Amino acid sequence: MAESLRPSAAGPSAEGGRAGRALGRALGRVRSGFVLRRAVRFVVSLGVLLVASFAMMHLIPGDPVRASLGPAAPAELVTARRAALGLDEPILSQLLSYVSNVFRGDFGTSFLSGEPVREIIASRLPNTLGLALLATVVALLVAVPLGMWAAIRTENGRNRGTEVTFTSATGAAIAVPEFLYSIALVTVFAIGLRWFPPAGKAGPVSYVLPILSLAISPTAMIARICRVETLRELGMDYVRLARAKRLPAARLYFRHVLPNTLTATLTVGGMLLAALIAGSVLVEYVFAWPGLGLRVVESITQKDYPVAQGVILVYGAIVLVVNLLVDLLLGVLDPTSKLKET
Repeated sequence: MAESLRPSAAGPSAEGGRAGRALGRALGRVRSGFVLRRAVRFVVSLGVLLVASFAMMHLIPGDPVRASLGPAAPAELVTARRAALGLDEPILSQLLSYVSNVFRGDFGTSFLSGEPVREIIASRLPNTLGLALLATVVALLVAVPLGMWAAIRTENGRNRGTEVTFTSATGAAIAVPEFLYSIALVTVFAIGLRWFPPAGKAGPVSYVLPILSLAISPTAMIARICRVETLRELGMDYVRLARAKRLPAARLYFRHVLPNTLTATLTVGGMLLAALIAGSVLVEYVFAWPGLGLRVVESITQKDYPVAQGVILVYGAIVLVVNLLVDLLLGVLDPTSKLKET
């Protein structure tokens, strides 16, 4: 909040200065420990994800070799193919080989196309990240002013109807899954009105419906959080002081209140970005979007182990990285809260 709105304080004494420096050193040690703990959790989580992605694919019923060669393939050809892929080895040996290859940057090759998995991921990952990033930006641009407007309108219990409408509408928007939004938007705007293409990536206009499908629920969630944070700020002493000084409303809200509400809002936005990246799978499938989501669905249904394992691992790693960055950001913005951690 602005310094001009804070009560003046006397200059610090020598003892206070020493205490402040000591606290600063303590916080530095806490931050170092905090970062180390988060880094260890990240590595452990990545290891668990690596093993889990391997196990999930091998627990799915069906033979990937038969799926790739077809049901009419001779038995000797199936046996030879299984040996060539290493699928005749014990499951533990396959796991150790897979982990070793991943640490060397080798995700294997597709059972169906023979294309290196690393190249498949590299070609499709930008489409998935672009969709999730744009959806997050749209959600923040709409949700922050919407949440602030709702807070200002309903401050001190005013406009009860607005509050009920806002909470009901946002609650309903959060409850609907993204793929249902996808189907509804395609039905209305692509098939019915023909304003947008129903599928594929064909220029900027093809981004509209997938982004809307991903952004509606996060927009409602962030708007609710922004409203709560804004109401909390509006109850602060500095807001009452500013209003007593007849500070213009626009200056009060945008220069003083908004910056103080953005910490929690942007933190949630970062978490939602991770969720959108992982949750874009069904949206990409509905819109035949050339991203990782469509590819992982195809690879799972076709039992293409290397592609499915590689894509699942990348999805999980992105989510873990985003969550780690959010944790570190919170540690920087509010370091004193880390003193309470064990």
